[in-house]
Amino acid sequence: MQFKHVTLDFDGSVAILKLDHQEVMNAVSVDMLGGLAEALDTIEEKKGEVRCVVLTGAGRAFCTGANLQGRNNQSKKTKAGLTLETGFHPFLRRIRNLHCPFITAVNGPAAGAGMSFALLGDMILCARSSYFLQAFRRIGLVPDCGSTWLLPRLVGRARSIELSLMGERLPAEKALEWGLVNRVYDDGVLMEEAMKLARDLASGPTVALSLIRKLYWDSPENSFEDQLNLEFQCQLRAGDTEDFREGVGAFLEKRPAQFKGK
Repeated sequence: MQFKHVTLDFDGSVAILKLDHQEVMNAVSVDMLGGLAEALDTIEEKKGEVRCVVLTGAGRAFCTGANLQGRNNQSKKTKAGLTLETGFHPFLRRIRNLHCPFITAVNGPAAGAGMSFALLGDMILCARSSYFLQAFRRIGLVPDCGSTWLLPRLVGRARSIELSLMGERLPAEKALEWGLVNRVYDDGVLMEEAMKLARDLASGPTVALSLIRKLYWDSPENSFEDQLNLEFQCQLRAGDTEDFREGVGAFLEKRPAQFKGK
């Protein structure tokens, strides 16, 4: 399925969401944000069927940040940052609240907002040639799209500030060493490995997996007592699913569980 600068395909219960504006290395425009919103609407409509989502980029880039083409030629200047709350933030919030696991397959440069998109993954897989870049300082702006929330929680304050102040490339291998990403693969097998992982997650207990996502997303904002209460509430929900009953039955019968995502 084709949307504005976005492609959506389905492989069984896996949705593959692809940023697709190769002329600008998949830089994000208002049109692309609209395409992403429509694609997520389609995924939401198929909520009962889609049990994992993979985000990647078309061509040689994952996403090189906001599309700046034409800004210097505008007769009426638009203030930088206005599209954050109207375009970027709704997408970020929808990914946070997604009903199933979310994988990012970083196939090339992930810069600026593109780096934030990549770091939204529950599992972040990278091509060996890919790299991350906090590019904002290069154009006189501050990091956005949640990067100042995500980065310190992934790699700590010192490394986060260094990445943002210096604006230097962080290669995939170094990102793995820092614990920023989960796995690095040779370029030619990245999507193959991403799909293997996606199919594995898609065959799991989807409700429980979505609740695991929620627990880890909410954890940094909670006190210990708040988190204990949230675990209790989530466990009640998970324990009321068909998949829980199937999982226990399979364990007792010493057979592989056949989860249905319900």
